[in-house]
Amino acid sequence: MILARYCAIILGFLALGELIVFLTGIKFPSSLIGMFLLTFALHKKWIKLEWVKGISDFLLGNLGLFFIPVCVAIMLYFDLLWDNIIPIMVSIVISSALVILVTGKVYQFIRKKLK
Repeated sequence: MILARYCAIILGFLALGELIVFLTGIKFPSSLIGMFLLTFALHKKWIKLEWVKGISDFLLGNLGLFFIPVCVAIMLYFDLLWDNIIPIMVSIVISSALVILVTGKVYQFIRKKLK
């Protein structure tokens, strides 16, 4: 019964994210909005960490199961992916380089501020 309560909290924030996207019409993943709201509620101590720790540990422990649909989709659309391999690889390389560059610059900026 306790696990159901923990799950209800997580699903409630997911539903709240869905509601916000539906009402506002913004083009942003509702699951991320829900998780931002959950993080905010945890930070403000409106929700205790113990209330969601049980279900989050369970979900993280079984994280591999959530990748099965993605892997199946990749196999189903392999021809489409192969036809577009060059643009995909270019975007992966460029985005990875940008992430490394921005992360390094942010780290340097924060490091200077702390000194």
